[in-house]
Amino acid sequence: MSAAKSGTLAVRTVEKPWGRDQLPAPFVAPYGKRIGEIWFEPTIDVFSLLVKYIFTSEKLSVQVHPNDAQAAELGEFDTGKEECWLVIDAEPGATLGIGFKEPISADAMRAAALDGSIADLLAWHPVRAGDFFYIPAGTVHAIGAGVSLIEIQQNSDITYRLYDYGRPRSLHLDKGVAVARGELYDPTFRRHLEPTGTVELARGPYFTAHRVEGTPDAALMAEYAGPMLVIPRRGEVELGEDVIFPGECVVAADVSAVIFGPGSQSILVRAAA
Repeated sequence: MSAAKSGTLAVRTVEKPWGRDQLPAPFVAPYGKRIGEIWFEPTIDVFSLLVKYIFTSEKLSVQVHPNDAQAAELGEFDTGKEECWLVIDAEPGATLGIGFKEPISADAMRAAALDGSIADLLAWHPVRAGDFFYIPAGTVHAIGAGVSLIEIQQNSDITYRLYDYGRPRSLHLDKGVAVARGELYDPTFRRHLEPTGTVELARGPYFTAHRVEGTPDAALMAEYAGPMLVIPRRGEVELGEDVIFPGECVVAADVSAVIFGPGSQSILVRAAA
């Protein structure tokens, strides 16, 4: 990374047919718009990372992302995509499809994608607010209806759709089957967070993330001594003359530049060295 500059990230509001016209607070959908995603546009300081809020009223496609090496082998001009999800709201019965119920071969996966049965072969996990999932590249997945979540990901737009419920969009069976893991989802990548408390969310090859209560302790202050993202979840934080509230995201040159308000809760994210 280059020398970082602090500041609030620009927001991109993305309409989706599976989005919502009513969003959980503090977000508000513009009149007549179905909002599916809110992006916080990365700067050069954190260009390798992207933070989104995702809101669903219908199931998303069954899809998979390559890792960096696979993306290069397939001639993509982008990196692979590894990501994690923190569920912030879920309607009764909401689920996330991650991995398969049973191991499946590449040929069987292709056949299931073609006839639509692949959605039934996924392991659908009931979810509630506070559930956290790390999604390694190559994991076949689908976000179900009635879910609101924060996604932290490599800043890549490569998505290979295997099945899309008959929607008029292209599928990517050859590439998708080539990179997909036909296996069960590792349960160590999933856990439920209590409403309060400082906890490590992710420590992978591309990013590290923590949820922190109030001001981070000395160990976390040392770990986040460099360019980072701050996502307030409760209360407020200050960065220079700016006050940052839940529903916003800010890039900070260093954690020492951030003032965490009393009773605040925030997510800190940094790219791997």
